[in-house]
Amino acid sequence: MNENLPSETSADTQTERLDIVQSAIDLIAGSTEWAEPDNLPIDDIAALKKSIVHHFSHTLGRDVDKAAAHYLYQSVALAVRERLMSAWHKTAAQESSKESRRTFYLSLEYLMGRTLGNALHNLEMTDAVHDALRELGIALEDIEQLEQDAGLGNGGLGRLAACFLDSAASLALPVRGYGLRYRYGMFRQLIDNGWQVEQPDDWLANDAVWELERPHLTRRVRFGGHVRVETLDDGQHRHHWEGTQDVFARAYDVPVPGYQNGIVNTLRLWSSTATNEFHLNQFNAGGYAEAVAERNEAENITMVLYPNDSNENGKVLRLRQQYFLVSASLQDAIADWLTKGDGFDDFHKYHCFQLNDTHPALAIAELMRLLLDEHGQQWNEAWAITTKVMAYTNHTLLPEALECWSLEMMQNLLPRPTEIIQEINRRFVLEVKTRWPGERDRHAAMSIVTFDAVPVVRMAHLAIVGSFSVNGVAALHSRLLVEGLFKDFNELWPDRFNNKTNGVTQRRWLSACNPDLRKLLDTRCGNGWIKDPKKLEGLTSNIEEAKLLDDWQTIKQNNKLRLANFIQARVSIAVDSSMLFDVQVKRMHEYKRQLLCTLHAVHCWLEHRAGRSSSQAPRMILIAGKAAPGYAVAKDIIKLINNVSKVINNDEQSSDQLKLVFLPDYNVSAMELICPATDLSEQISTAGKEASGTGNMKFMMNGALTIGTRDGANVEILEAVGEDNFFAFGLNDVEVEEQRMDYQPQAFVVKDPRIKAILDAFETGTFDDDNGEVIRNLMNAIQSPTDPWMTIADLSAYLDAQADVSKLWNDQENWTKKSIINTAMSGRFSSDRTIADYNRDIWQLDALAANT
Repeated sequence: MNENLPSETSADTQTERLDIVQSAIDLIAGSTEWAEPDNLPIDDIAALKKSIVHHFSHTLGRDVDKAAAHYLYQSVALAVRERLMSAWHKTAAQESSKESRRTFYLSLEYLMGRTLGNALHNLEMTDAVHDALRELGIALEDIEQLEQDAGLGNGGLGRLAACFLDSAASLALPVRGYGLRYRYGMFRQLIDNGWQVEQPDDWLANDAVWELERPHLTRRVRFGGHVRVETLDDGQHRHHWEGTQDVFARAYDVPVPGYQNGIVNTLRLWSSTATNEFHLNQFNAGGYAEAVAERNEAENITMVLYPNDSNENGKVLRLRQQYFLVSASLQDAIADWLTKGDGFDDFHKYHCFQLNDTHPALAIAELMRLLLDEHGQQWNEAWAITTKVMAYTNHTLLPEALECWSLEMMQNLLPRPTEIIQEINRRFVLEVKTRWPGERDRHAAMSIVTFDAVPVVRMAHLAIVGSFSVNGVAALHSRLLVEGLFKDFNELWPDRFNNKTNGVTQRRWLSACNPDLRKLLDTRCGNGWIKDPKKLEGLTSNIEEAKLLDDWQTIKQNNKLRLANFIQARVSIAVDSSMLFDVQVKRMHEYKRQLLCTLHAVHCWLEHRAGRSSSQAPRMILIAGKAAPGYAVAKDIIKLINNVSKVINNDEQSSDQLKLVFLPDYNVSAMELICPATDLSEQISTAGKEASGTGNMKFMMNGALTIGTRDGANVEILEAVGEDNFFAFGLNDVEVEEQRMDYQPQAFVVKDPRIKAILDAFETGTFDDDNGEVIRNLMNAIQSPTDPWMTIADLSAYLDAQADVSKLWNDQENWTKKSIINTAMSGRFSSDRTIADYNRDIWQLDALAANT
């Protein structure tokens, strides 16, 4: 049996069927009556109308029916998809060439958002589809709203992966994304009495029209079982992983169109299925649950993004997801390679696997297993290949976020890969001992498998040891990695570490989401800025021109009105669009300090109550983000924010000057509304904790000014725009560590009566609602000398910086000039630049020929 096919038929039968199919294809291709169709016209309105109606009535078999609105969306999407199919085929043909070096991007998250609008923009079809639908009596905007976000990610990591795929396609680089096709994406967030409530994100409920199922690419992934060692006649050992519980990985391909170049790359997502649908004998004997148990267990692997891993079952499922991704993806890449010839002598010349954080680190052990056990390589040969093709991107400075798995759990679930990890570690520790003999503490600190009584496997260490390149994602982050977290590894391999500052695609995060500003930028800078955003710097030459300032303000005001309407519809809070829109939207986490932003809101409210608000800008503070289901403190912070919001927004004395809004169910589509409307971008993490940030870049591109610490990519944004166009505050990373040695929050409280007033408001129960204990615990935590996030230490400086914000807001001409400067200097934060850097220093790919 061919293990890569979910069938009980023989390999000979499968080959025979494939031969029949190929013969049919050859006959069709050779017929004088058939020729490959040219690209369907993308700007022919009549043809688009015909396609849309055809797909609605024939492909989907629908009648005109108000209850079937999503079918109309699918019809439009199918009409667009078929117009990129020819380019998709041509791109795949170029990529599969033996001469093409390729990168495979391995990520457990892809926060793709909606696809239709992005595809229309990159294919230059927006106007044509808009006009075709208008002639059918339909608004394109209404159709776009029918698409559900593909929420296959949690936050910045997944959105970064999506931007990277967009940029790789737009730069015509042969990059394939590999990920998981979660049945339920990032949960839908509801708020009930201030508390987060999670509901399943059933993003596939109406079918995922953009994906193409590839059942012929199904791969077998193993779990459990045991390892049998066979001694060969020449004394060599062969390892057989036996008695496994296998699952199939079924491929679904999603097109990723480049911008105006005819290149369509691929995101391949794996869905888990059982090797047998169910056991018929068990079913017939009455064991109904048992008959489908295997199928259910298999499907659970890709059922939910980020299972709650606060318990052992959750940890096992998370580990299964990670191994499932890397095993299926590596088998896929190897199978594709072997269609071009035999052997692995040149494999490293044509492959690079980029590991997006530690989640895919098992790829190192799995590639070794495949080369050793499945393809007969010797250890040294396999290791030489592995360490020439693996590259690791680190995304965190938080030690607790660097994954560590119980060795015992790994041995039970993945016995053969765990053996390989232990052998990698044995050889690596010998190398460390040779370099630093007798330094046991260093040996223990660097070991992949800890020396503890109950050992764990450090996935970040495995990724470093098995990769030829290790990069951070902002200049500060990369420096802190080599000076702190990975200092020993940098001393051993100083040439292995490098920086690649993150970026975001200007196509989605400026051109598409802010169409009015795009038109202005086209007029002022020429439309070439969409491919080369450095051209935006030309804005600064006209910064004193009154018309530019007026146009800029009008566009911002219209964007704010749209967001105000969205807030009203979502949470029934009326917001005056003339207010300063002060925004913090990101994953809920203590280090991101949503609490700090909320404390400022309380300060503003207290000033209004005391009649001291004359210098304050009228302000709408918007906070949005999801807390991981098992992250209790983050959920408590959401409750606190909503309690404070309830008090502030219901106070008649201040409600026309101050609003605090928590916007539930934050996602990519919401950000596309929020980003163009934001005046002030809150990037206020504890210095030294944020790896990079990408929301800061999206806001900057759209003309928001940043208030932020010197953390992550904030440092580089500050360098780009200058001190006068950025509200910097707080301790830097060095000062944070110095302060930590003798941190006394009460000393800051005593010095600043504003802080004491804020804390007193909480202490007296002003914001308790019905959860006083929860509120009190959060307030006690930030006043503790052990608070790792230094919230109180930065509060005074933060309040001062916010006072500067109000002062500048009252001078709208100068505020607008600084807004323009932020957009003008945002070009260096394009993900096109980031991907070009990856390609120059790590991937070394040749660009594909543009398809016309």
